[in-house]
Amino acid sequence: MKKYNKIVISFLSILFLASCSSDFLDYEPTGVLSSGNVATAENADALVNAAYAAIGNDEMVGPITHQWVYGSVRSDDAYKGGGGRGDVDVVDRYEQYNLTTPDYGDWMLPRTWTNHYKAVSRANFALSVINAIPDADYPLKKVRQAELRFLRAHSHFMLKLLFKKVPYITEDLTQEQILKTSNDLSNEDLWNKIAADFLFAFDNLEQSQEQVGRADKNAAAAYLAKLRLYQAYEQNDTHQVTSINQARLQEVIDYADKVTGSLETDFGNNFLDGHDNGPESIWAVQFSINDGTNTGRVSFVTGLNSPHGTPLYGCCGFHMASQNMVNAFRTDATSGLPLLDTFNDSDIFNTISNGDAPLASGVTIDPRIDHTVGVPGRPFKYKNTLKNSGDMVYKFSWARDPGVYGYFGNMKEQQSPDCSCYVKNGPFIGTSKNVDFIRYADVLLFKAEALIQLNRYTEALPIINQVRARAAASKTMPLAAGASDVYKIAQYASFPSKEYAMKALMFERRLEFGMEGARFFDLVRWGIAEQVLNAYLNKEKTKKDFLSNAKFTAGRDEYYPIPQREIDFTGGLYKQNPGY
Repeated sequence: MKKYNKIVISFLSILFLASCSSDFLDYEPTGVLSSGNVATAENADALVNAAYAAIGNDEMVGPITHQWVYGSVRSDDAYKGGGGRGDVDVVDRYEQYNLTTPDYGDWMLPRTWTNHYKAVSRANFALSVINAIPDADYPLKKVRQAELRFLRAHSHFMLKLLFKKVPYITEDLTQEQILKTSNDLSNEDLWNKIAADFLFAFDNLEQSQEQVGRADKNAAAAYLAKLRLYQAYEQNDTHQVTSINQARLQEVIDYADKVTGSLETDFGNNFLDGHDNGPESIWAVQFSINDGTNTGRVSFVTGLNSPHGTPLYGCCGFHMASQNMVNAFRTDATSGLPLLDTFNDSDIFNTISNGDAPLASGVTIDPRIDHTVGVPGRPFKYKNTLKNSGDMVYKFSWARDPGVYGYFGNMKEQQSPDCSCYVKNGPFIGTSKNVDFIRYADVLLFKAEALIQLNRYTEALPIINQVRARAAASKTMPLAAGASDVYKIAQYASFPSKEYAMKALMFERRLEFGMEGARFFDLVRWGIAEQVLNAYLNKEKTKKDFLSNAKFTAGRDEYYPIPQREIDFTGGLYKQNPGY
């Protein structure tokens, strides 16, 4: 699956084009083909591959894989970046929490909605075909049905994180029924519909599959742990967490215990192309290059985000680490533990000097900072130089607009220009590096969170320490000169209370998944988005003028608006989220 089966069948081209029509919720494309005349075992696997492909049919202007826009910039992890506030200004509005008029000048969220439902449409079309094939003619029928329901659930899950209220579309619905399917399900009912598809996958797939990249029981168990964790935090109609369901928390633990995997020995391996589908990757979208096609199947979802002021990359300097994110990596110089409450009292790097940003005197840091953030004077992507291409030390000049967004870049989503995974299309960078949706570290921390909320926080201690021990060992790659002198990270000796344990868990998730797009959704799940983000803005706007009018509004900004064009398209059937 990493290279994708090179199956080129004429009807797939028609299928792909049809899925781009305005009636994208119609699972069966219009045209010369129908489920009836492609319902053969020979065609079935090609349709399944097409459904997998839809999960990775990403773009810079309608992202569905990497959540750098919706989950990172929208949080306290990162600034939009780029060439000032007017550059891709719709993302500036997300960052400012200024989306009170749905679709007004917003071309990104509606495309994301459409791209996810195109993926749902492909899964449903394939299911409608495969369901009609006799079992005797297609020995893999049940397995492929399970894979397709997993893919359908994945897309709906991503939609729910973004919009909360979305229609759940299945293959048994006619076009007329689809147009009458409301998005006004209860929170519980929608979670359970998504869970039903994952449960079908869990019950009908083997623990692993021979072809890397296919959904398996392991991925289904991980996704069920993730889903039940989100579902456990029960919300009212204005998105406030009103209770935490203990039975759901136990399900998180049960499913997490069924996941097999391990942590990469070095944290940085997760973000290098040569380690795709490694032991920590539980569920990832697959990309490829040099695969026999003209341009390869590379991802451009983060194509705007490479360093700007260097010919090694090109454009466009988006997704810049916030000062708050950078400061979070500071550790206590004595204990080596995070500064859970005081990390942001002062900035850890001094003012730029000779093109570098030296650490302030006496500061010690978690080594994950050098895997996450581009810092002037520190090697970028584990290289001091690049053969035939010059210096690879991150420079102040690589920041496109430091007067607005500062000079801290992003590291995880970048690849070195000498990587065989790397392609440059004009000024934009694409790579064949997978995008991981769930890492094994996620599963560990899902379980730890459930244990803490069940008041079993002593059981969560060794799990969190396991993640921290891996972080402490992640010093083998070429990082900053003298880095070993400033790295200090230790494990927790104990958790004195449930409250302390939960605070430690929340902080650990931020350090582990910084700038990967998880942060905003974590804050909403915990019910603390307004508290954390307004505190962040109140401090950050004293340093960054562009945030001076930003404010998070509880009861509205936890979710994005339902695109107005979808409400209009259904004649008002879809209900808008509150506050928009």
